[in-house]
Amino acid sequence: MWYNYVLKSKKDGKWYTGITNSLRKRLWQHNNGKSTYTKGRGPFYVIYCEACHNEDDARAREKYLKSGMGKRFINNRIKRFLTLTG
Repeated sequence: MWYNYVLKSKKDGKWYTGITNSLRKRLWQHNNGKSTYTKGRGPFYVIYCEACHNEDDARAREKYLKSGMGKRFINNRIKRFLTLTG
């Protein structure tokens, strides 16, 4: 399985969207400065995750989630969660 995920930085509150076939390992990498794009912005926590059957589907979904419509989808999907966590 491949996973699309959205992380939120506890440091600056910004989101990062990505894909992986090992969410636990990838979260560890982000939180320990092993990812170029998120280095120095951690710690992170997962605010959204969804599974795909293969990498091609996950990449297509990632592209959508990074678009304006995809960001609105995530905001609507986790609206109650965001009000609880700030």
